Amino acid sequence: MSWLLEPLQFEFMQQALIIGLLVAIPAAVLSCLLVLRGWSLMGDAVAHAILPGIVIAHIIGIPMLIGAFISGMVCALATGFFTEHSRLKEDTVMGVVFSGMFALGIVLFTFVRTNLHLDHVLFGNLLGVSWTDILQTGVISVFVLIAFMVKRRDILVFAFDPQHAGVIGINTRSMQYGLLALLSLVIVASIKAVGIILVIAVLIAPGAISFLLTDRFEHMLWISIVVAMSCAVIGILGSYYLDSAPAPTIVVLLTMTFICAFLFAPKRGILRQKRAFQTDD
Repeated sequence: MSWLLEPLQFEFMQQALIIGLLVAIPAAVLSCLLVLRGWSLMGDAVAHAILPGIVIAHIIGIPMLIGAFISGMVCALATGFFTEHSRLKEDTVMGVVFSGMFALGIVLFTFVRTNLHLDHVLFGNLLGVSWTDILQTGVISVFVLIAFMVKRRDILVFAFDPQHAGVIGINTRSMQYGLLALLSLVIVASIKAVGIILVIAVLIAPGAISFLLTDRFEHMLWISIVVAMSCAVIGILGSYYLDSAPAPTIVVLLTMTFICAFLFAPKRGILRQKRAFQTDD
């Protein structure tokens, strides 16, 4: 047990572990919805698009989280508007919008004198978080989880069958933009922990892994949460001994877990399917 307790003697490791878990839980829940809705690229788009909001918030002196959230919602709304009023497909529009906003953020960053470190914004600074950062992340995470629990049934119907959701009286447009708002909030909460580049792995991998392992949404949620929390804990503690950055270490663990699920999942694992096919022959 000493190897487990040794890193936790340091306050910065305690803070890293706490904020890592606070990010992992709502990200894992939302991950399942993104995978079911096919919104993986939307998560990537919103994550990249918050950069100009961060820089502008710093310029005008408002909290960074507010600027990031507004910028993420602008990206989501702009994508919906251009998709509805053009012949272009949603993925094409997202590619243009998020790359344009991300580039704008880089340009603003180079022209503005700031004490922000671009590497910390892009890749996170898990070992440099403060208790204030943890409090902000905790408030956002609790809000996202409460919102999900309150609208859980409607969200579930919308995730599986948007047409049926509209027929039974669910406001699908409000539901769509509500989920995009939750997505933006989770990304904002994850900035300090994993940054805007690596957050997409935290938002997609747990849901993708659980999707390979089960056919039931309830089980999918719990598997996703357990996977995200386990990789967060092992990645943060492991980075202490490997002398590596915690956020990339967590993402590497998530990727390795996905590969294992892809190969060995009981029903959908490619090796299991191949063995079953050979047995049938």
